[in-house]
Amino acid sequence: MKDLIWDQSLSVQVQEIDDDHRKLVDLFNILNHAVAEGDAKNYIEAVLEELICCTVWHFRHEERLMLKYGYEGLVEHRTEHQELIDSARALQQKLLRENKTISGENIEFLEYWLTGHILGADMQLGTYLGEEM
Repeated sequence: MKDLIWDQSLSVQVQEIDDDHRKLVDLFNILNHAVAEGDAKNYIEAVLEELICCTVWHFRHEERLMLKYGYEGLVEHRTEHQELIDSARALQQKLLRENKTISGENIEFLEYWLTGHILGADMQLGTYLGEEM
């Protein structure tokens, strides 16, 4: 599996959100390498947990900005955030319950999980915040 590369296609043009996204991309790549290199299951689980926790923090950061600047799409965006976290937690719990480690298919899911949100809802938010901040 290839690394995610941060470039302008992932930029929402809001520095503090882009900084968060870079960190999430870095964590995704750490996880990706850990899986590809066959690192210990408990290490992979720890990296996945860190990715999820950092994503939760980032989502709260975005929601704070939406509240501050009166973003009308807050409810829908917040709902998408919750659905993303729920899906990642469900994957995490399934892997723990079945005593399995992350597969290439799971990595592809997480890549889409991360980039799909950035390229969709976050781009709209970035456009709005760029005008309001």
